[in-house]
Amino acid sequence: MVTIKSKKEIEIMKEACKIANETQKVVEKAIKPGISTLELDRIAEKYILSQNAIPAQKNYPNYYKDMPPFPGTLCISINDVLIHGIPSSDVIIKDGDIVSIDLVVLKNGYHGDCARTYLVGNVSKEAQELVAVTKQAFFEGIKFAKKGNRLGDISSTIGNYVKAHGYSVVKEFQGHGIGKEMHEDPGIPNYGKAGKGIRLMPGMTLAIEPMVIMGKEGVLELDDGWTIISEDGTLTAHYENTVLITENEPQILTL
Repeated sequence: MVTIKSKKEIEIMKEACKIANETQKVVEKAIKPGISTLELDRIAEKYILSQNAIPAQKNYPNYYKDMPPFPGTLCISINDVLIHGIPSSDVIIKDGDIVSIDLVVLKNGYHGDCARTYLVGNVSKEAQELVAVTKQAFFEGIKFAKKGNRLGDISSTIGNYVKAHGYSVVKEFQGHGIGKEMHEDPGIPNYGKAGKGIRLMPGMTLAIEPMVIMGKEGVLELDDGWTIISEDGTLTAHYENTVLITENEPQILTL
């Protein structure tokens, strides 16, 4: 069931979303060649805790498999790793990498969720374009995140924009509603048909997140039960914000 947030709930959510955005900025400043993904994870966790908030992804259960919960504060996904990359002291960021940081903050019972893909050092023009298109796909999609529109208006716009630039959208994973739970209804695919799906109403809070593969469709899951990579080994990118549907224009709560 899709939850409609009250004005009080939205104000509480804004706190979590603000901290999530601030954490991204802290991590962005720390990303450089030679740093391990585990060190980035510790930096993020320290900041979130300093704000009297909780890193909600840490110890998040793997509901669909008999696997350990997610061990990190951040999902850190590099190059062909699309999502859910596990922080590790053995994974060192290098010049030319593109690094996706996905994080969720829990504060006073409500969540804020956002993802960014960062360019590290001398990144190829092809990788720069992929990251730019992924980010812009989000902004194209939320042009339709308005009262009275359908969910499919957002999804189809994202998918069509990505496809028009020669890339592939990920169909195995999607965005989601968010609030008291990290993942709520509705699911938000990055493809679909305009005019389909639920009608958008003020008070809905949605985590909208284009996930894009430079090459062909298709992903693989690694043996750790979390890490998702592109099947063809090409680069991937991810961009996400928590968005509030209002009476007028959408509000991006994590910017």
